[in-house]
Amino acid sequence: MQPVNQGLEEKLFNYLVHSIETTPYYQLLGVKVGLLAPGSAELEVEVSNQHTNPLGAVHGGLYMSLADAAMGNAIRSLGIKAVTVDCATSMIAGASIGEVIKARGTLEKVGKNLIFASALVTTGEKLLASARGTFYRVGLIEINHGS
Repeated sequence: MQPVNQGLEEKLFNYLVHSIETTPYYQLLGVKVGLLAPGSAELEVEVSNQHTNPLGAVHGGLYMSLADAAMGNAIRSLGIKAVTVDCATSMIAGASIGEVIKARGTLEKVGKNLIFASALVTTGEKLLASARGTFYRVGLIEINHGS
């Protein structure tokens, strides 16, 4: 799958895709970029045995991580660096091994210091989880300075 750019400046888009692809935690989970747009990010993971809990079901932490990453990268799509302050996730349904799950993060409000976002985690048309997050702005992305 090739990441889709829906309206970001090319340098920022390329920076974000490279950053997501090379983040060790995202690599551990198998996170791939689906789409980046101003104020929106869609990330995906193909579910495998490594994502299961002791019950053999997909671990809810995968949904939570993917939702948090989608919300955080929706913020980064505006050139803003922020950290998660709070994230609440509701688990709604389970996914199966081999399915591709997607999280779409969108921004609700961008304030001076706090940013509010939400995400839906799905597989196909099936809703797996919903999340809401609060993020604290820590600066701006400086592409030429490796931040």
